[in-house]
Amino acid sequence: MGTATVATAGAAAALAAALATAIALWRDPWRLVRAEYARQRRALGLRRRRRTIDGLRWTWAERDAARPGAPSLVMLHGYTGSKENWYRLAARLRGRYRLLIPDLPGWGDSQRRGDGDHGYAAEAEMAVGFIRAVAGGPVVLLGHSMGGGIAAVAAARYPELVERLVLLNASGVEFGENRFGLEVLDGGNPFGVEDADSLERYLSLLFHQRAARPPIPWPAAHAVIAFRRRQGGFEQSVLDRIGRGPERFLPGEEAARIRQPTLLVWGAHDRVIDPSALEMFGARIPQARRLLLEDSGHMTLMEQPDAVAAAVTALIEEAPA
Repeated sequence: MGTATVATAGAAAALAAALATAIALWRDPWRLVRAEYARQRRALGLRRRRRTIDGLRWTWAERDAARPGAPSLVMLHGYTGSKENWYRLAARLRGRYRLLIPDLPGWGDSQRRGDGDHGYAAEAEMAVGFIRAVAGGPVVLLGHSMGGGIAAVAAARYPELVERLVLLNASGVEFGENRFGLEVLDGGNPFGVEDADSLERYLSLLFHQRAARPPIPWPAAHAVIAFRRRQGGFEQSVLDRIGRGPERFLPGEEAARIRQPTLLVWGAHDRVIDPSALEMFGARIPQARRLLLEDSGHMTLMEQPDAVAAAVTALIEEAPA
């Protein structure tokens, strides 16, 4: 076979592969999102893990510390979020600490409960089960938004498993009236995504800095919209528990029992959990350090990862256990 023939055959094979990929993405554009998540995970040296714990299948990302005996950090994402929300912060903490970053049950690639209970108390119990099974000892527990409310309940009820606590834009206390809260109380889901306009609204609520938003090019945007539309019923059922039900202030109630060294982080332009919640949590956890980030909204872990990483490191290295 001549050189020209080989080149032609190679080009044809490449074209066929490209067409096959294009057809696969057209049929299931969510593959593009998963591929990007996998690329980010590999770039950070994180390994994907799966395991059944207390009857539920968990999925998480994990990376060991560079030195034996380093603290283990468990990071709990927020409402409608997933483990990937933590990757920018993980990039700044990797190597120094052991990182355990799960999809909470019901979200991402982790399994939902059969009874449908994904409120603060149930998720806190499941998170404690994860810590016992995977971390193997006391941890530094980080929680963002809903994950912050879950982390507060877990830290209050199981102090032997949580040696330090970081709450970022945490939900679960009464805060200053804002549009988001009023819509939730009125039965709506301000985070609901049905089309391109509602996706833009969702991102605008979350991020103060437009440049900090994760890029969502076509056809990934189409996949995200379709995925979120399918999750609408589940999202409402969770809001019924954590936003409108009797558990909505459980984290704040439990926070008064927290004695561990604690860091509270908020964005000054948070349009989801009003920054007044920082003072509400601070009043219940008087030993807590407070960090208010001026150029950030609800997604402090993505908008200001350098500042958050520095504050987390200071809490771990400086605060007495």
